[in-house]
Amino acid sequence: MKLIVLACLAAVAVAAKLEDRVVTLLRDDRVANEDGTFSYAVQADNGINTAVEGVVGSAGQINHQGSYTYTLEDGTQAVVTYIANENGFQPQSSILPTPHPLPAHVFELLEIAERQRAAGIVFN
Repeated sequence: MKLIVLACLAAVAVAAKLEDRVVTLLRDDRVANEDGTFSYAVQADNGINTAVEGVVGSAGQINHQGSYTYTLEDGTQAVVTYIANENGFQPQSSILPTPHPLPAHVFELLEIAERQRAAGIVFN
């Protein structure tokens, strides 16, 4: 019980600091259609900018396509574009982490494994 009370007090303290910041919306355009499709674009004076469009997907779901932009600590703009559809959420941006490149020997091992698979060699 004490942990819950402590967590609530911490949340209130954090929220109190965030309330001091006032953000003005410069643009707020929204369209919601009866078939579930939609679009919206929101722009704030703090550099946050987002635009999303929702269209009907192949299985009747609503697929999303859009982007959002915000200002990084160094003053540059971070832009993330994305698609969310039957294949999941697929973001693209220069700020997203990327895996380390594979060493050259790994490509050679993958080629060997493919040749063995094609020859019918199976390891149990």
